[in-house]
Amino acid sequence: MSIIDWSVLVVTLLGVIVYGIVRSRGSRSMDDYLLAGQSLPWYHVGLSVMATQASAVTFLSAPGQGFSDGMRFVQFYFGLPLAMVVLSVTFVPIFHRLKVFTAYEFLENRFDVRVRTLTSSLFLLQRGLSTGLSIYAPAIILSTILGWNIYWTNLLMGGIVLVYTVTGGTKAISYTHLQQMAIVTFAMALAGFLTVKLLPEGVGFVDALHVAGKAGRMNLIDLEFDPNSRYNLWSGLIGGFFLQLSYFGTDQSQVGRYLTGETIGQSRLGLLMNGLLKVPMQFLILLVGVLVFVFYQFNPAPAFFNKQETDKLRQSQYAGAYQLAEIKHQNLAVQRQKAVTDMQVALKANNEAGQEAAGAVLRETDDALKVVKADVVKLIEKNNPAADTNDVNYVFLRFVLDYLPHGLIGLLIAVIFSASMGSIASAYNSLASTTVVDVYKRLVRAEADDAHYLRASRWATVGWGVFCIVVAQFANRLGSMIEAVNILGSLFYGVILGVFVVAFYAKSIGGRATFWATLIAEVFVIISWYLDLTAFLWLNVIGCLLVVGIAWLLQMGIGRNERTASA
Repeated sequence: MSIIDWSVLVVTLLGVIVYGIVRSRGSRSMDDYLLAGQSLPWYHVGLSVMATQASAVTFLSAPGQGFSDGMRFVQFYFGLPLAMVVLSVTFVPIFHRLKVFTAYEFLENRFDVRVRTLTSSLFLLQRGLSTGLSIYAPAIILSTILGWNIYWTNLLMGGIVLVYTVTGGTKAISYTHLQQMAIVTFAMALAGFLTVKLLPEGVGFVDALHVAGKAGRMNLIDLEFDPNSRYNLWSGLIGGFFLQLSYFGTDQSQVGRYLTGETIGQSRLGLLMNGLLKVPMQFLILLVGVLVFVFYQFNPAPAFFNKQETDKLRQSQYAGAYQLAEIKHQNLAVQRQKAVTDMQVALKANNEAGQEAAGAVLRETDDALKVVKADVVKLIEKNNPAADTNDVNYVFLRFVLDYLPHGLIGLLIAVIFSASMGSIASAYNSLASTTVVDVYKRLVRAEADDAHYLRASRWATVGWGVFCIVVAQFANRLGSMIEAVNILGSLFYGVILGVFVVAFYAKSIGGRATFWATLIAEVFVIISWYLDLTAFLWLNVIGCLLVVGIAWLLQMGIGRNERTASA
């Protein structure tokens, strides 16, 4: 990166941090620190909700996902608008009316302390692990750009966010989210525009979409019902609905965002805003990845996008084998470029036979390139057994560094950092609030003044920050980060959602039945994932229904036993 890029990056990030801290001055109570005094308008709530979900994983991994797998990942979000409506009608008014700090306080009032503690513990485990992945994603950038050790980079990334989260609390997070989303929207739109401008003369946006479609990258909707397919219309609408309902309705990192709303109406408007904007936003981010794919059809692409690992390979005993693989890759790239050119000619001439022939060559070349890449991956593994051999997370970053103009490079890197800071800060804050409210205040020290709990919240933030940084050190073997985060969430979210569904809608079911149903369902979900019995999105549906069904059966048995004992 040039001096211009570094200047843009540093100024952008410092501006976000300083603005958040300055605007959050005066957070002296626990209510201010954890809920911003419930004083924020709907647009603050909506942008904060979006920024919490849109981590660096979104802006690093999602374009790579579009590049390698096309547009079908967008179906993952199809259940989100409906989930926002359900939350606005049910969860939001209950949480506001009870004036809770966390979602799990409600569970003790409804059930007992065991259910509250178990559910909050499941959240803490899941969110702590997921936040480690969110730290690792931007650390990839610094590591790639500067050649820094990834472990020290994780420490730096997690530590920067910890500073303003501990200092300013929720209000600092919400104010920084406003800036972050504005920067993100502008920069990603500009990146897409410039990607199209970099295409050869005579190849416009529509032409690029035609090429992407013939290469199988415009696979937006899959109507086939297949439980083993990760992304289709049904897994998105049903599995995605359950996942989003659980994430936004029971994950404290999101509940804490819309509990900051000044009124129930403001919180509802914020959630509905997220429901309307999130799908188009994700569509556009994936589309940027697809456009990058088209760009590389006309320009030479790296055999492997993680430059750090290929540089190491060139200096190793496997350099000769890697050089041969690169030559094969270059020859195939020339064939691919000719096929793409033939495709363009056939499209303009409306020659369907020519389009099919060129498309067939494109697909064959694509398959051959995958074989060459697999050979390169084997060499990388031999040379460095600890290497990250999935380069999906590096595709967009490599494109930005190699082809986009100076200044914009710094801005896009700042976008990825900024998005990461927003989601990590929200996670730190939610972990601290759940720890203090649901564990420390409930089980350790029930009677203390507000100043004591404010100090405890800050220390809990520090503790979870350290934990998440440690998790980040082990995240380099999980492949596509955006998939890894959602798989991890699916292991817990359905079960947690099931607890709240029972709490809201099954008044006859008590705490004992719900507690054991939650444990049994969680074990079953983890086993199902381990044995790969179904695509991960369906685990959310399975977990929720298992909790409800098992709790109902157990309650029937408990009631029968109680009637027998009384007789």
